[in-house]
Amino acid sequence: MKFKLEATDPKSNARAGLVTTDHGTIETPIFMPVGTAAAVKAVHKHELIEDIKAQIILGNTYHLYLRPGLDILEKAGGLHSFNGFTRPQLTDSGGYQVYSLADSRKISESGVSFKSHIDGMKLFFTPERVMDIQRTIGADIIMAFDECTPYPCDYEYAKNSMERTHRWLKRCCERFDGTDAKYGYDQTLFPIVQGSTYTDLRKQSAEFIASQNREGNAIGGLSVGEPAEEMYAMTDVVTAILPKDKPRYLMGVGTPVNILENIALGIDMFDCVMPTRNARNGMLFTSEGIINIRNAKWQDDFSPIDPNGTSYVDSGYSKAYLRHLIISKEILGAQIASIHNLAFYLWLVGEARKHIIAGDFASWKNTMVKKLDYRL
Repeated sequence: MKFKLEATDPKSNARAGLVTTDHGTIETPIFMPVGTAAAVKAVHKHELIEDIKAQIILGNTYHLYLRPGLDILEKAGGLHSFNGFTRPQLTDSGGYQVYSLADSRKISESGVSFKSHIDGMKLFFTPERVMDIQRTIGADIIMAFDECTPYPCDYEYAKNSMERTHRWLKRCCERFDGTDAKYGYDQTLFPIVQGSTYTDLRKQSAEFIASQNREGNAIGGLSVGEPAEEMYAMTDVVTAILPKDKPRYLMGVGTPVNILENIALGIDMFDCVMPTRNARNGMLFTSEGIINIRNAKWQDDFSPIDPNGTSYVDSGYSKAYLRHLIISKEILGAQIASIHNLAFYLWLVGEARKHIIAGDFASWKNTMVKKLDYRL
């Protein structure tokens, strides 16, 4: 993987760059639709490419390990062949499941034992095993095994967890560097900065992660319940330390406003389930603000979903029609809303990139954030 920094904004730390993998080039800043189980919910492959214009999508190691399983993925020739999305893909290591399955897991120095949410089967993930699993899944970018700490989190727990994550990273790097990719193209390992919302821990972790000299770096353990201002503060601390000549990925973030504010802090890559999850519940993101399409005010509004045309949905579907589908629980409603929200997110980061290159990102961002949280 290669990263080329193309432009920086003169009044913020926003950057525009190019990430090049064997499956294609990604223009940053970028948002990655989440395809947890090898599929972005309610979205076809051709819609991802043609309408949403996704340049990279994300899968989840834990979920793919359980279903369809490694045997099927290997027989298929890896994730790209299995789901047919031949552009770049990234896999999360399962570290978030260590956090989200807290009631059924036990963490030790060796790794994490927990139970499958599907059938209760006992699982044991070690850093080495997670590298092997991700080699078999075959994503272009794979994540180191870490613990995503909860919020709030006491200092000693956060410190011990961070230090264990660092030790696990050493084991991940050793296993990754000692094995080969399986499907004839390169894979890249990103380590993950942890440290909860403690400035000194975030600094220590960022310094350690930077010292590993991998091709890209990620920031984890944010957007897990902390106030947005704490997220921004920790991101600011970390981006000041992580190398400028490598992509920075902020995991699991977030709202459109979160994305713009973190782009201003120097983040290049994002993912979040919010655009699709909220879409299925009738929440739409637009360039003028947020729409709850279930509200009665939209039942006879035959105007486009977004007047500025950020989605192909606007060419054929009105607010009134989409409201009817969502209220009626028609599957098509979830599909249209999901495609719209994802297309909007990709439009938003694309516009951010244009303004970074033009040199006026900071002023554009300040105007946009005032609109994006407004409830229409």
